[in-house]
Amino acid sequence: MTAYWISVYKEIVDEAKVAAYAELAGPALRGAGGRFIARGMPDQTYEAGERTRTVLIEFDSVDAARAAHDSPAYQEALAVLDGGAVRDLRVVAGAD
Repeated sequence: MTAYWISVYKEIVDEAKVAAYAELAGPALRGAGGRFIARGMPDQTYEAGERTRTVLIEFDSVDAARAAHDSPAYQEALAVLDGGAVRDLRVVAGAD
């Protein structure tokens, strides 16, 4: 079943660290089978929506998303991020 990695940036503390993280994270996640569906600031928010950077990545399964997160390549990206952002990161199974 398809799964979605959803990352919401609650606060960006250090733009340089976030940029360095993105340089490593993108290839690591694509290499693990992730497909970037959306990323950036919302064009519209409703209800209690927040204007925060959001990233949506599709994986073939929850297990694939977990494996991507735990991979050495992604862990290297996380080490570079090193507190540069406060994020809410979750993996949600698709409604297949």
